[in-house]
Amino acid sequence: MTSSPAVSEARSVSPLGILSTVFWVTGPTEEKPAAPYVMVYSLGNGLDGPEACVAALRAAVEGMGLPVGGPVVDASQDSGVDAHLLLEARQAVLTLPYIKVQCSVSEEWEAAAEKLGHVYLICSVRPWPEAAPGEPISEEQLRSYFAGEDALAVGGHAVLPVRRLQG
Repeated sequence: MTSSPAVSEARSVSPLGILSTVFWVTGPTEEKPAAPYVMVYSLGNGLDGPEACVAALRAAVEGMGLPVGGPVVDASQDSGVDAHLLLEARQAVLTLPYIKVQCSVSEEWEAAAEKLGHVYLICSVRPWPEAAPGEPISEEQLRSYFAGEDALAVGGHAVLPVRRLQG
C-alpha cells in the first residue's frame, strides 16, 4: 500500500450492525499499476448479535449478486450486480442495496480509479469491531484484518466501473 486508508461511516440499526467503509490504494509495482480498493464492513453489532450479523451480511452480499468466497465479479459485464460507484472531484459515492456512502478520497485513489476505469470492491461478511467508524485505519490494521485469511473468503468481490457525472 502506498496511501493511508480513509474511513467513512454509515450508521444502521439493523441486523447488519453499524456499517463502515475503507478506501485504499495498492502499488504501483513494476508489473501492475496502482489499484484502488473500497471495502464495506460491519462492526458486528447487529440487533441479534455477532453470529446473526454474519448471516445477515452474507445474505445482503449474495442478494446484491456477489458470491461470498467466490470469484471476483466484473460488474461492467454482469448486470446482475447491484453496486455502483460515482467519482467526482475527490468524492466517491458508493451505492449498494444496504448502504449508500459518500467519502472524500485521496488524489492517489482518484487518479488510480480514473486510470484503470474501475475500482475493486470488497463486501466483507466478517465483522471488524476494532475498526472504529470515523477513525483512521493504518496499513498495519488493514493487513492484520486480512492476515491468515484467503482474501476472497471474507466476502463478495467485484470490479466496479467508475462512473462520472455527465456534463
